[in-house]
Amino acid sequence: MKQITDLGIAQLSDAYRAGRLDPLTVTHDHLERISSLDAAIRSYLMVAREPALAAAARSSERWRRGRPIGALDGIPVALKDNIDVAGLPCTAGVEAFRHRVPTLDAPAYRRLHDAGAVVLGKLNMHEAALGGTTDNRAYGRCINPLMPDHTPGGSSGGSGAAVAAGLCVAALGTDTMGSVRVPASYCGVYGYKPSHAAISTAGVVPLSFTLDTVGPLARSAADLEVLAATLLQAGDRLAMPPICAWRGLRIGRPRQLDSVDLQSAVAAAFENLLQRLAREGADIVNVDLPAWDPPRARRAGLLVTEAEGAAFWERQLGTGLGGLSGELAAMLRYPATAGLAKIIAAYELIEAVRVDCRRAFADVDLLALPTTPQTCFAHNSVPPVNQADCTALANFARAPALAFPLATGGLPASAQLLAAPEQDRRLLALAAAIDGLRD
Repeated sequence: MKQITDLGIAQLSDAYRAGRLDPLTVTHDHLERISSLDAAIRSYLMVAREPALAAAARSSERWRRGRPIGALDGIPVALKDNIDVAGLPCTAGVEAFRHRVPTLDAPAYRRLHDAGAVVLGKLNMHEAALGGTTDNRAYGRCINPLMPDHTPGGSSGGSGAAVAAGLCVAALGTDTMGSVRVPASYCGVYGYKPSHAAISTAGVVPLSFTLDTVGPLARSAADLEVLAATLLQAGDRLAMPPICAWRGLRIGRPRQLDSVDLQSAVAAAFENLLQRLAREGADIVNVDLPAWDPPRARRAGLLVTEAEGAAFWERQLGTGLGGLSGELAAMLRYPATAGLAKIIAAYELIEAVRVDCRRAFADVDLLALPTTPQTCFAHNSVPPVNQADCTALANFARAPALAFPLATGGLPASAQLLAAPEQDRRLLALAAAIDGLRD
């Protein structure tokens, strides 16, 4: 029998509608679970207990009257701590912002609020969203609930960990080169990166205006679909006819994946996925993205991210970058050492990759890739340099990507499907079929 904290959005909404549960009870259960488990996981930086209970009470009254205000009414969610909520702390994971309390809401949060969601609190993250482990020196090391002492990934590690541990139904993160999808991969949950600018990044502490996106994490693709439908700025105008099956879809496997160093379990799980999709009627084809050399492109993306991040943090803190860790400050200072020519070359490479992807999407419906080349790893080990080799492609292409878990017999692996830019609804229409791949 499922616990309340195991239920997804549709199950909770059905229970509210039938009067079997109410949002106040569900919120209490989640808060108690956070109190019981999160001292060991450290996914939350702050728990907004009283505001959450007040919001849940209002939602309970709406459901009692039969007048819910949206698809997320009474659903407990949490936010990465670089997304502004007026009156709640927003640190972006940096010591310099420890006492920062915004006065305006981020539009992404406001869309959840206006759909009735109950915000439980703010979630741990890698410092300034620039890193892949969520081993945060100022606010504590976040632990993957699937494996003690292992990373949940980053930079939205608290979001992935909280969803996987049942400490919220869903969470928001941000994704610059994979920072939603990497934690989804390592924590065995689902993550969605939208098309560039399809979900507003206003009110989000920025890292890279070229690559930043906001996206949800959840325990099913169906829940991602509900969240994304609420968050997408164009609303129902992007709706497309539902895709009921894989039959007839052309799914491209980039030839350049052969140069990515995949763990054997990840490679086997991904090839099993492609075989399953082929049995379901999809046409799996090889595609060529000539400009996309994954390690070289990842390094270019990192340089662009560091350069744009440096511009923001120097405006906030001055050139001394006081209040940042030495490691982060060194990363942000690197572009000045690298020089303008290398920075320009990095932008040019990203644009060349984007053009290659646009050409590929003229011939295929989707691209399929592993999400991360490895499963989660121990915090005390050296982080693999190639964590973002596969995820960064969607950011460069400005394309939507949906990451979902794959079984390996051990720690979960993950795959992602990419659609052409601005085809978010077309990709999300596959949610039921993606969930069906678990059967």
